[in-house]
Amino acid sequence: MGTSRTGAAGAAPRIQVSRTGRVASAPRMGMSPLPLDEIIVGDCIAALERLPPQSVDLVFADPPYNLQLEGTLVRPDNSVVDAVDDDWDKFASFQAYDAFTRAWLLAVRRVMKKDATLWVIGSYHNIFRVGASLQDLGYWILNDVVWRKANPMPNFRGKRFTNAHETLIWASRGADSKGYTFHYDALKAGNEDLQMRSDWFIPLCTGEERLKDANGQKVHPTQKPEALLARVLLSASNPGDVVLDPFFGTGTTGAVAKRLGRHFIGIERDSTYAAAARARIAGVTPLEGDAIAAAPDKRSEPRVPFLSLVESGLVRPGEALLDDRRRHRAVVRPDGTLALGPAIGSIHKIGALAQGLPACNGWTFWHAERAGSLVLIDDYRAKIRAQMGAAA
Repeated sequence: MGTSRTGAAGAAPRIQVSRTGRVASAPRMGMSPLPLDEIIVGDCIAALERLPPQSVDLVFADPPYNLQLEGTLVRPDNSVVDAVDDDWDKFASFQAYDAFTRAWLLAVRRVMKKDATLWVIGSYHNIFRVGASLQDLGYWILNDVVWRKANPMPNFRGKRFTNAHETLIWASRGADSKGYTFHYDALKAGNEDLQMRSDWFIPLCTGEERLKDANGQKVHPTQKPEALLARVLLSASNPGDVVLDPFFGTGTTGAVAKRLGRHFIGIERDSTYAAAARARIAGVTPLEGDAIAAAPDKRSEPRVPFLSLVESGLVRPGEALLDDRRRHRAVVRPDGTLALGPAIGSIHKIGALAQGLPACNGWTFWHAERAGSLVLIDDYRAKIRAQMGAAA
């Protein structure tokens, strides 16, 4: 959680990379260049108003939580808890907090590209108010994600449940923003080939990652773990994208963005936090290109009907397709359908029928037999896609 901020940034304009990998068009004449990989020191709303419209690909916001602490928190041994009691987290009323929330959300929405998305994190103190403002202002909520902390701070008074999670809201700029980035396949591959769930079990920021001052005290009370930001950026941005953080704090977003080959724009009101962030980010070494290259998105690949495999001779009419255990056998028809007894249908329909299931991905279920070995028909589809790419 950072504070709001700005200052001048004189970074030279850099080549921007579009979502499709093409070089993005140059900024219009007269428009200020983006302060890429810079920290603007000052008020976040004033700084946002100076950024070009529709210029960022992703926003991560960790706004003040408005914790409304009524007094000092004390552990059972009478030691004082290092809680968030900074002035930047204090608001005169809920109405004042709501006005602030609407102001920065409107300012952020202006600088988001049409298909950009916003992530905002909060606790029970503020996230529901933020969510209502998001919807009131036209944002479209895609998911809420629960960050379950592996090592949460206990409830010392024993009068409430331990606050063991925070909530992230992921939203697009509007209901008509359909082309937003989401790396479904890459997330699934890194999660034991299971769909990534909306509950994330990630430890708090501790150890060497936690920034400390000369006295060994935390530089920032609510520094977020880099693993949390990495999952956000890997799921919803591409290498070369511009990631905006209007509450930059000690620069977790910037450090992760640099490591993963993204650009960042940070806005931070507190000069001490900004200085710590600059030093931190300067020490980050970006990963090599092969390590951060966007994984292929199967949903964006050209559609190849099964009939194309038949027409190309990769699969022959009259031959049988088998499952990986050779339990089911379906005959290929010249029109690209399969026959299983009296039933005729697509590779998906017949695959589901063979297993007694409501649905089936026929590409990963059916195999052709070649020289005594089974070849997945999806491998043949990949060959045709490669040919299509070469011909493009």
